[in-house]
Amino acid sequence: MATLYDRLRAQRAGGPESGASGAGGAGHASTAGAAPVRELPVQPAGSPVEDEGRAPVRAAPRPRLQAPLKLREAPPRPGQADPHRQVKNRIQEQLIGQVDARLLANTGALTRREREEVRKKIAELLAAEESLTPLERDEVETALLAEILGYGPIQGLLDDPEVTEIMVNNPSQVYVERHGKLEVAPVAFRDEGEVRRLIDKIVTPLGRRIDEANPMVDARLPDGSRVNAIIPPLSVRGPAVTIRKFARDALQVSDLMRLGTLNDKMAAFLDACVRARLNLIVSGGTGSGKTTTLNVLSSFIPEVERIVTIEDAAELQLHQEHVVSLETRPANIEGRGEIAVRQLVRNSLRMRPDRIVVGEVRSGEALDMLQAMNTGHDGSLSTAHANSPRDLLSRLETMVLMAGIDLPIKAIREQIASALDLIIHQARLRDGSRRITYITEVGGMESDVILLQNIFVFRVEGLTPEGRVIGDFAATGIRPGFTERLQAAGVDLPAAMFE
Repeated sequence: MATLYDRLRAQRAGGPESGASGAGGAGHASTAGAAPVRELPVQPAGSPVEDEGRAPVRAAPRPRLQAPLKLREAPPRPGQADPHRQVKNRIQEQLIGQVDARLLANTGALTRREREEVRKKIAELLAAEESLTPLERDEVETALLAEILGYGPIQGLLDDPEVTEIMVNNPSQVYVERHGKLEVAPVAFRDEGEVRRLIDKIVTPLGRRIDEANPMVDARLPDGSRVNAIIPPLSVRGPAVTIRKFARDALQVSDLMRLGTLNDKMAAFLDACVRARLNLIVSGGTGSGKTTTLNVLSSFIPEVERIVTIEDAAELQLHQEHVVSLETRPANIEGRGEIAVRQLVRNSLRMRPDRIVVGEVRSGEALDMLQAMNTGHDGSLSTAHANSPRDLLSRLETMVLMAGIDLPIKAIREQIASALDLIIHQARLRDGSRRITYITEVGGMESDVILLQNIFVFRVEGLTPEGRVIGDFAATGIRPGFTERLQAAGVDLPAAMFE
């Protein structure tokens, strides 16, 4: 059966003409009267490509670029004119008097039986509303259930499997990301108070708070979706909420291959690297899919090993049995009791871990993680924000300096070169697709410079008329220097994989 890699090559060779020319997507021919498009030099086979974050592809004339980013016209905003608002308010007041107040105080923690009790009571109260037609009664019941047991106007978006991100900019403006593209959502909140109630409903069960003293908060939903909320005076136009949704079922490596994030050779190579206990970091920009890829890499860890995960907000979905999940804690109302990632990394070393998985390094915890990698805790995994593999090294240097320890730059670089084996760089392309654009080996030091060599790259070749990125995964022809470590771990990769 043909692999995804083979099918992609066949499709590119025999598919319709894309109008693109040359490696790097120098682009479609300019139309009459349009400004000429600068041609980029064709890169020789096996050479590294430019980082996706620095736009190696020159776009076609501007009208074609706008297609992937076009937003649907905003639908009517139901929050501004709700004909059934009085009925809903009346039902909620009656509900407070007839249902245990404890059930309504923390609906996010209700059991299935308790939720069914609230649902039945709402149906009974609505049955007495003679002014509503059967269809209107169903609509009001759905809205009330969302407000009381769910997350109000955005509950339908949370239930939609095609929506990957929800962005509440202000009460009357909600956007979603669907298939990698932004569009206006057909929902709205009545006022800022309703948005604040949504935020409180999310953060209160987690023991977190948001107020004028702490106007920002990171949290998570029960399904693991990541939530960030910020309120005035920091958010000028009203409370803002951003929810990064995660699939109910964690994606497997086969799903990433199907989506085109990587090919079969890269998947086999990464599987071997994780099993051989190499230290890996997944780098990339915001929304590039780093956490999803980290989740897939974690699935390669053998079941017999003890895994300790460390995150700001727990969202990794590991399926191994022997997993301990640690989560940071913010300061209390008196400004005390904060537990940061760095403290959890140090504590995890006393928990007899076989693997340490840090959801993201962004500050001084980078030093503790590098020291763990250098003191026998091989096979550690993490993510970090960066624009390219080389940029990740600079970011790590900066984060180590943020630990407050005065170390010379050369000593920091030696720590990084000694600890880190592999960088997996991921990018979200202009059409919304996510690709692993580099798999890069960290090859030690030469003078004061950390050596890097690309093992696999993603070469962008242009755009289709529909705005889809045309590209191909390719091995650079370089065999990694840690091949002997793979063989010692019982993994023997064929030489053809790197051709």
